[in-house]
Amino acid sequence: MILENVDRLLKSPSKQRGRDFAIMLAAFNNLDYSVEWRVINAADYGRSQRRKRVFFFVYRNDLKWAKNIDNLFEKEDSQHFNLFTDDIDGHAYDNYIFQTGLFARQFPVKPTANKNRHTFGMLSNDVVDISDNFTGQIWNSGVMRHGRYYSIDTESTMEEEPLTLKEILQPEHEVDEKYYITGDKLEKFAYLRGPKKIERTSETGHTYIYAEGGMSPHDSLDLPGRTMLTSEGTINRSTHLIKINGRYRLLTPVEAERLQDFPDNWTKYKQISSGDVIEVSDRMRWFFMGNALVTGIVKRIGDELKKIDTAY
Repeated sequence: MILENVDRLLKSPSKQRGRDFAIMLAAFNNLDYSVEWRVINAADYGRSQRRKRVFFFVYRNDLKWAKNIDNLFEKEDSQHFNLFTDDIDGHAYDNYIFQTGLFARQFPVKPTANKNRHTFGMLSNDVVDISDNFTGQIWNSGVMRHGRYYSIDTESTMEEEPLTLKEILQPEHEVDEKYYITGDKLEKFAYLRGPKKIERTSETGHTYIYAEGGMSPHDSLDLPGRTMLTSEGTINRSTHLIKINGRYRLLTPVEAERLQDFPDNWTKYKQISSGDVIEVSDRMRWFFMGNALVTGIVKRIGDELKKIDTAY
């Protein structure tokens, strides 16, 4: 199985970081599955969006692939789990995360842990016990086998140049006037993207100051796009706002599709229950893309999964 979620899953909940993910790992272990995970920023691997997502490769322990990598792990003396030290060079888990695992093959990372950050531990078989008592650190790459997990803070090699917003924009003669922003709407964008301090009152009556830092008044065309949300296209701080020839506008639905590596006009039409094919509103097209995946990243995972399936 290939699963995906936002990268903050690895740190939730805030009061017991890593607990939710540890429960997931334990649940898979109790069902006799292993898990490999990696946080992938699409822009680090040649795509046009700075979108971080955690992907999971989940496989049954009775598959040939699992039995093959058992040779990597099981030959390591179990004392590694009791005498774990900072000297982990050459350890089988390092090799798997940096070289031989599914994600390592398609998404190269630097061959050492960032700032020597790594975690090694055993999971309880009781998810209630984990829920109540888990303490630990889950980094952006890792593997769990037979209840033992190893996690490393990895860094992309940054060898692939990302696409920029400029490269995915439609020619201006193709852009309808309805996507341009002026007047009050432009002023609202300026406020939303600017720094602010707002006094707020909590449900209990406590008064506090909510502060928000400023961001660029418009998105740079020389960088990949920011993470696109389902609110794309609305007057919202997270919405992309671009400036071309002195004019401001939103991304078009086609440009939103391109940010996610979909073909142009992939979301333009839909078939309804009557069988009729109708045109989709811009608002829904933006929503679809804000909720989608960067398909170029998914394709690379699929390509490697096919190789594994063919070989094993």
